Parts: sequence; structure tokens; C-alpha cells
Amino acid sequence: MRFISRRSFIKTSAGATAALTLAGTLAACGDDSSSGSSRAIKIGYVSPQTGPLAGFGEADAFITKGVQDAMEKKLNGRKVQILVKDTQSDTNRAGTVTADLILKDKVDLVLVASTPETTNPVSDTCEANGVPCISTMAPWQPWMFRNPKVSDKGYSWTYHYFWGLEDIIAVFTNVWASVSTNKVVGALWPNDSDGLAWSDAKLGFPPALAAAGYKVVDPGHYQNLTDNFSAQISAFKSAGVEIVTGVVIPPDLQTFMTQAAQQGFKPKMVTVAKAALFPSAVTSLSSGLGDGISTEVWWSPSHPFKSSLTGASSADLAAAYKKDTSKQWTQPLGYVHSLFEVAADVLSSTSNVDDKKLIRDALKATNLNTIVGPVSWDKGPTPNVAKTPLVGGQWNKGTDFPWDLTIVNNATATNIAAGGKAQLMGWVR
Repeated sequence: MRFISRRSFIKTSAGATAALTLAGTLAACGDDSSSGSSRAIKIGYVSPQTGPLAGFGEADAFITKGVQDAMEKKLNGRKVQILVKDTQSDTNRAGTVTADLILKDKVDLVLVASTPETTNPVSDTCEANGVPCISTMAPWQPWMFRNPKVSDKGYSWTYHYFWGLEDIIAVFTNVWASVSTNKVVGALWPNDSDGLAWSDAKLGFPPALAAAGYKVVDPGHYQNLTDNFSAQISAFKSAGVEIVTGVVIPPDLQTFMTQAAQQGFKPKMVTVAKAALFPSAVTSLSSGLGDGISTEVWWSPSHPFKSSLTGASSADLAAAYKKDTSKQWTQPLGYVHSLFEVAADVLSSTSNVDDKKLIRDALKATNLNTIVGPVSWDKGPTPNVAKTPLVGGQWNKGTDFPWDLTIVNNATATNIAAGGKAQLMGWVR
């Protein structure tokens, strides 16, 4: 089932177009990458490590450092060079650094993670240059429908795995159904690829919520990094909103929650994607405003999966991260690790890594159990997309850290254990 019109993404493709133009220009120079089994295999990894999306890249250095030896062992001692690029949370830069990886560094494979603003321009640049690319950590609809001319028949070089809008809608409504509200939902939709996809009037959140008996109050799209949510808060108060949802970047969640408290707006549930994923974002909310915020959970230490690369369980990976960094586990930890699992499996299955078509063919044939669950492109839901599980979680006061994220609804993936039940926001308990 498709949950987002392809036309919805045309207006947000400027960054990807710029990346394609640069890549196409540079591609004319040709590819003179060195061959021979003695050379190191080059893997490019692109993610937002600084800027407003930096929470997605917080665990990158830990993962890239930790997988090097395991990958080389998987590849029978063949040297591996991981080239890391920071998009600085900028769509245009994402395409530019990917073109550099392909045309200057001559990488064999590109990995990319974190939001359509990152995955889409990187994937488009790889597609234009005939370089295999593995993408994750963005809902599959904005990724798949980024290029209407190609999405119906599928892409040649780029493959993506994650959950979709249908999954997060089910998770959010399952969480809300377990508490008492008036079912009036206030929507926070930014003017970006995610916001346009989630708010799509035909295939996004609004019709699905209406079908489930919810009334949606939509004040219109806003620009990321806005400094004033007064118009949204006023509209929500006037309409009697008791649930707030959306796909919000961390700085905007902080601004909204602070202003909502100042203006006396205290909904029973605040359930948002993106911003509420990370402990750092919830901790940054002053006066305990993060108490009871709910969100989707893609990965946690309690997920019942192991790494195909190291044999570590989800709990083992989280514990190692805490020991190495003194930081709390964060959801991208599992998915960034899984990217290198898939990469190692693909490269070890390729008879000649100097032939990108053979790498691409091995990628397409992937059927691997990873630390985030099974990854296989055989079952769809569309060409080039594989789905991974999703459950619902909520932030409450923690033990070792200020806030803990607990899985409170697992109806969409019962093999992932729940650790508690959903509650109303702390400010209304």
C-alpha cells in the first residue's frame, strides 16, 4: 500500500537536483579507480553529524571505529577503508560530499543514514553515477518516491530498508488508544520531505487518523528552526487539542514545548517522531518537559536481534556504547551498525569487488538477519525497499540517566518485548 503521492516530493527535490547536476558533471571525468586484490575496499558513509540533525549521527564514530576489524575478518583479511562524510544537516552538502566520495575517493560502495534530507540526495547521486548504495533511517515512502520517473519501475543502484508511514501511524494510534483522550490531534508538519509526506491529504496521516476516529487540527506547514509556535499553540488551544503529533527536529521540539508551557497549553499526549528519538534531545528540555513524551522505537537494547558481523546482541551493543562513551544508548546505534553488517555481507558475497555491477547484484540478493531484524529486498513492499519492525515508546524519569525510553506498545511487533504501559504526559498526571 502506498501512503504518499509521488507528486508530493517534486517540490522538495532541489537539493537532490543540485547533487545530480554536480555528479553528472564530474562523471564525465571517468572512473580510474585502481583494481587488484591488494587494494583496500573503500566504503563511503554519509550522515548528519553536526547541525540540527546531529542526534542521528551521535553514535557514528563509535560504530565506524568498532566495525573495522570485524569487516576485514569477514572479508578474509582484505583491508577496508571507511570514509566518513558529515552533511552538516544540509541537503545540498549531502549530494556534494557523495559526489566527492564517488569521483575523487573512488569508493566501491556508499552507505547513508538519517532522514530524507540526507538519504535522498545521497541515493540520487549514487544512482546517477552507477555506484551501489545502501540507505536507512528514513521512512520508505519519501525515499522511494523521490524520483517519480523511476520509482514505478525501481532503482538500479540504490536500496533502502526501514519502516513506512503505515507502520508509524499504527504505532502512534496504538499508543493513544491505551490512554483516555478526546481524540483531537494537533499536527506539527514542517515544510520538508518528511512533513509533506506525513501530512499528505490523501495518503498520509490525516486520512488514516480520520478513519480511526481522530479529528486533526492542522495549522499549516512551518519552516524548520522556527522561533515562534504561538500560532500553532493558539489553534490547538482553541480546538481543544489533547494530542500533539508531528515529525519535528530537536531544536523545534524544544521551542514548541517551552512555548506551550509558557502559554498554558498542556496536552495529554505529545507523540512526535524525529526529535523525541534521542536522550540528548529529551534531556535538553527544561523543567522536565520531556516527561511522558512518546515516540516510535526502531531499535533498543531489548530488541531480540544479534549482529551478523560481531555476534553481539542488542543489549551487548548498547552496553558497549555506554562503557566506551559514558553515554546513554540511542536508536541510531543499532541501525548504523546494521548498515555495516549489510555492507560486509554484500562485499563478502561479491566475486569481484572491482566490478560495481557485481556488488549491486549481491546487494539486491541480500537476505540477512541483522541487529535490527531481517533485511531482504525480496518481499517489498516495493522494489528497492525492505521493511524492519517498529514499536512505540515513552520517556519517563530514568535511573542511570535523567530519562529512560521504555517500550509501551508492541502490538505491531510482538516479538519485541514491552517494558511498561503508556501514561499521560507528566504535566497532566
